[in-house]
Amino acid sequence: MTGLYPRDLYWRAWLMLGIVVALAGFTWGVVGRNLGSLFSRNVLMGLALAALLIMLLPITRPNAPRLIAYEALTVAMAWLGQQAGRKFSGLGMKLSIGWFASYFVLLYLLAGGDVRASVLYFVGMIAVSAIAGWQLAARVSLLPKLGLFEKILLFLVGFIATYLVLWYGSWLLGVEVGLDRASTSKWGGLMLTLLLAITGIALCFPVGLLMALGRRSQLPIVRGLSIAYIELIRGVPLISILFMGQVMIPLFLPEGTRPDRIVRAIVGLTIFSSAYLAENVRAGLQSIPRGQTEAAQSLGLNTPLTMSLIVLPQALKVAIPAIVGQFISLFQDTTLLGIVGLVELLGITQSILANPSYLGDYAEGYAFIAAIYWVFCYAMTYGSRRLETSLNNELR
Repeated sequence: MTGLYPRDLYWRAWLMLGIVVALAGFTWGVVGRNLGSLFSRNVLMGLALAALLIMLLPITRPNAPRLIAYEALTVAMAWLGQQAGRKFSGLGMKLSIGWFASYFVLLYLLAGGDVRASVLYFVGMIAVSAIAGWQLAARVSLLPKLGLFEKILLFLVGFIATYLVLWYGSWLLGVEVGLDRASTSKWGGLMLTLLLAITGIALCFPVGLLMALGRRSQLPIVRGLSIAYIELIRGVPLISILFMGQVMIPLFLPEGTRPDRIVRAIVGLTIFSSAYLAENVRAGLQSIPRGQTEAAQSLGLNTPLTMSLIVLPQALKVAIPAIVGQFISLFQDTTLLGIVGLVELLGITQSILANPSYLGDYAEGYAFIAAIYWVFCYAMTYGSRRLETSLNNELR
């Protein structure tokens, strides 16, 4: 599960799992806020069966008390989420912000180091500075004869001033604040596989969407560059891009700058998957009748509004199966990263099977990780089917 991660830092992995479990339980409660009974008989039977398996299976028995406590945490957060969802309207839309912020929290817990040099601190400063700039613009905008340009200028002044104060003020303290650093060379196992897959999926979707829109653009330069990118990347196997990323990315950076191997792997996965995703989205865009665009234009909508409000939502709904299929392919393609020196789930399994204590246990090892891959891939498939059903019901 954790690969070569230092044993004395396992508490971080457990804390990360606890954060994910708590957020998942809270989300479950908010989504099911309108249900009369969140814990039906089938749900209770499933929870009891899960607790029983945790206590009986040899792989989970050593950590049974902790895992059962996490199951109880899921139930408690689900109940709390249901109550909060009934009391506060619009809470479900804000959950995505919590999941987005949790990614940076989990990444910092995994890596450690001075918090001021982490992505978490950078994102936090951006958020606080944006809030400060917004408050300044909102309060001063009450003055008469203040136009849009002046409001934007006030926002930028508040944003930049707050950011500079937070940045320089934190470093003037001169004291290192944060956790002990865990080298990325020690990251591995399922933990690394999930990190690479989630980050790659989150990055390749907007890039692929922009490439699909660029390929349909009326601007020759934009369309030509998008076509060149898509066709070039699709004509090269992923393993070649991964090797090129490990070797060539540092050549385009200042001398002495060498990105981490994990960063280069994420860049390679994103570049490769975004090209295929762009074609999936383009297929969805082509399935939308031209009459939709003409009807939107007759109502006075310009091209950006027509695309974002009318065409793109329908196209993405049509392309959901192909998009999720590409996400599943990306998740499975993380197995190739063992060739470039990353010890992900398959790589750590091969290392274990090379141990003399496990010689000959190839069937058990590969069957175990095959079950793990199947669970995650089927979960994405099941989620896409539920999303399609939900969107079809809303459009009826």
